[in-house]
Amino acid sequence: MTAILMSLAAGLLLAVLLLLWHWRRSHAAQAAVLRAREEHLTVALWGSGERFWDFDLARRGLHVLDCAEDERPTIGDGLSVTSRRMALPAVHPQDRRHVLRRLRAHLQGREPLFTSEHRVDLHGDAHWIWVRVRGRTVERDARGRPRRLAGTARDTTASRHADAERRIASEVLRSMSEAVAVLDHEMYFVAVNPAFTLITGYSDVEALGQPLSMLDSGRHDGLPGALREELLRRPQWQGNVWMTRRDGAEILCQVRHNGIGDLAGEFNFHVVVLSDITEQKRAEQELRYLANYDALTSLPNRSLLSDRLARAIVRARREGGYVAVLFLDLDRFKHVNDSLGHAVGDRVLRAAAERVQRSVGAQHTVARLGGDEFTVVLEALASPEEAEESARRVLEAFAEPLVVGEHGEITISPSIGISLFPGHANTPTDLIKHADTAMYQAKSAGRRTWQVYSAHMDESARRRATLSSLLRRVLERDELALVYQPRYSLHERRVVGVEALLRWRNPEFGLVPPDQFIPLAEDTGLILEIGEWVLKESCTVLRRWHDAGMDGLRMSVNVSAIQLLRGDLVATVARILAETGVDADLLELELTESAIMDNVTRSAEVLHACRALGVGLAVDDFGTGYSSLAYLKRLPLTTLKIDHEFVGDLAHDPDDEAITSTVITMGHSLSLLVVAEGVETAAQLHFLREHGCDEIQGHYIAAAMEQDACLAFLRQPALLPD
Repeated sequence: MTAILMSLAAGLLLAVLLLLWHWRRSHAAQAAVLRAREEHLTVALWGSGERFWDFDLARRGLHVLDCAEDERPTIGDGLSVTSRRMALPAVHPQDRRHVLRRLRAHLQGREPLFTSEHRVDLHGDAHWIWVRVRGRTVERDARGRPRRLAGTARDTTASRHADAERRIASEVLRSMSEAVAVLDHEMYFVAVNPAFTLITGYSDVEALGQPLSMLDSGRHDGLPGALREELLRRPQWQGNVWMTRRDGAEILCQVRHNGIGDLAGEFNFHVVVLSDITEQKRAEQELRYLANYDALTSLPNRSLLSDRLARAIVRARREGGYVAVLFLDLDRFKHVNDSLGHAVGDRVLRAAAERVQRSVGAQHTVARLGGDEFTVVLEALASPEEAEESARRVLEAFAEPLVVGEHGEITISPSIGISLFPGHANTPTDLIKHADTAMYQAKSAGRRTWQVYSAHMDESARRRATLSSLLRRVLERDELALVYQPRYSLHERRVVGVEALLRWRNPEFGLVPPDQFIPLAEDTGLILEIGEWVLKESCTVLRRWHDAGMDGLRMSVNVSAIQLLRGDLVATVARILAETGVDADLLELELTESAIMDNVTRSAEVLHACRALGVGLAVDDFGTGYSSLAYLKRLPLTTLKIDHEFVGDLAHDPDDEAITSTVITMGHSLSLLVVAEGVETAAQLHFLREHGCDEIQGHYIAAAMEQDACLAFLRQPALLPD
C-alpha cells in the first residue's frame, strides 16, 4: 500500500514538474513573442516618426504611445517606447475652425477618416509646432455613437519649413531677371527658369537636354577656348561672353558659373547664371562716346581736344616744329537759329564741321567746343605761316553758300583766331584761351578774317569783358545818347532829314565807339532793348522838332540784324509811332546790307510788314556785302545808301567813280532814293550832283550833333555854295 502511495506521489510530482516545465517554456516563448512585438513596434514607431494616440471622447483623455532615444537603452540601439497620458494639446486659434470642421465631418460619418494638419502647443509654452493627424473611430457605444478615436500624428514643422524654403527658392528663381540654368556633368541643360526663355528665346522644353554650345556665338573674346570647355575646366568662373539667341541675334551676357561637387570631388551639376548686359554695354559705350565726342557733329569735344592738344605739345617738344590752334566762331550764327529755328541751325553746324575738316585735312583735329565755336589743332607745322595758310583755306571753304535742305542756301562765314606753340603759350588751356582772344579781334576787324594772337590782345579782351559787363546797366544809368547828322537834298538844296546815331558815354571809359559796343550788344542780346530805346527816343525828338516848326523833316534810325530777325520789330515800330504821334512816312529804318543778307526770306517778310506801316526802308553801306539785284528786287526798299569807302576817293580813283556812278544808275532803275555817305569835299559833292545822286550826308554838310545843336542848324539857311 505504501508502495502504491509512493508511486502515485512520484507520478504526481513528475506530472507537476512536467506541467511546470511546460508552463515555463510556454511563458518564455510568449515573452519572446511579446519582446519581438514590442521591438517591432518600437522600430516601426521610430522608423516612421509617427506617434500613436488613443482619445476617449467621453473622458476627454488622450493616451500617446511614441518612441524616443533613451540614455539607457532598453531595446535596439538606445530606443525605447513610452506610453503616457496627457491633456489634449491646445490648437492654434487660427486653425481651430479648420480642425473642428474636419473632426465633425468624420464623427458624422461624412468622412471615413479624420485628417488634419494644424499647429498645436504641446507643453503650454506658446511654442507652436505643425502636426499632421490621421485617425478613425475604433469604438462606439450601444447607440452607435463614437466613443474612442485612434490614429497617428507626425511633427511636420521641419518639412513645412523645408517646403516653404523650396517654394520661396522656386519663386525667387521664377522672379529673377537673370537667367538661371542647371546643367549636368556633360554641360547639357536639365533645368532653366523663365528668365532664361526671356533672355535666350529658348523655352524650357526646347532647352532641356540640349548642350550649352547651342548658345555659343563663336566669339570667344577674353576666353582661351569655347565657353563649355572653360566652364568644365574652372568650376568657379565669371566673365562677359557673346551668346546667340534663338532668333540669331547676338547678346553680350555676364556669366557666373558654379560647379556642384559630390563627396568624391566630381562635379555632377553646374549652375550658370546669365545676365543680358548688351544694352548696358551699349549705354556705357555711348557715355564714353559722349564724354569725348560732340553728339551733333561727331567731332571731338573739349575734353578730347585738350587731350590731343596736350599730346601734340609733347611731340612738338620732342621732335620740334610748331603746333597751332585755330579758334573759329561762325559770324551771326544766332540769326540763323532765331529766324530759321534750331533744326536748321543744327544742319548748318554739321555742314560747317564738314567744311572745316575737309579744308584742314583728316590728319588734323577739328573739335566743337559748343554752340557755333570750333577749334582746330594743327600739328607738325614747319613754320607759323602754315597756320595762316590753313586759316585762309578755311575761309575759302565758306565762300560757297551752305545747302540746308528745303531752306535752300545760307551764306555764313567764320572769324578765326590763331595761337602757336611754343611762341604764344606752352599749355593747352592757354593756347585755346589765346586763340579765343585772337578770334574776338578778328570779329572786331570786320569778321570773315583771321588774327594771330599777340600780347596786346589780352588788354583788348579784358576791355571787351569789362564793357560787356557795364553794358548791361547802360540804360539804367542813363549813359546812352543820340546825336543827329543832317541829310542834304541835292535837288531841293536843303536839309530834308537827319540820321540818329547812338553814342555811349561811360564814366570809366569815356566815349565808347559804336563799333566796339554795338557788336557786344548784339552778342549779348541787349541790342533788342537798346534798339527799342533808340527808336522811341528818335521819334520823341522828331515829334518835338515838328512841334518846333520843322514840318516834313524825316528821321533815319539804324536797326540791327538781331532786331530784324529776333525781335518783334513791326509791333515795336507801330507802338512807338502811335505813342509819339509821328507820321510813319517820316520814319526811315536803316539796315546794313549784310544784316539783310543773313536771311533774305525772313528779312523780306519783316520788311514788307514794316513797309505796310508806311515807314521808309534804307539799305546802308551798299556795295560792301554780297547782295545782288535779284535780292534787291525782292525787298520793299525805298533808299539806297552808298558806302563812304566808295565816296572817299571819288576825285582820285577811277574805279570808285565807276562803282559810284553805277550804283546811282542801278538805284534809280529800281526807283530807289540814292544817298551818298561820307561827303567831305566840294569835289565829291560836284561828282555826285553831276551823276544824279539824290542826297548826301557827311562833314561837308555837318557833323553829327546833339539835338539842341542840330535843331539850331536846321533853322539856318539851307542853301550850299555851288
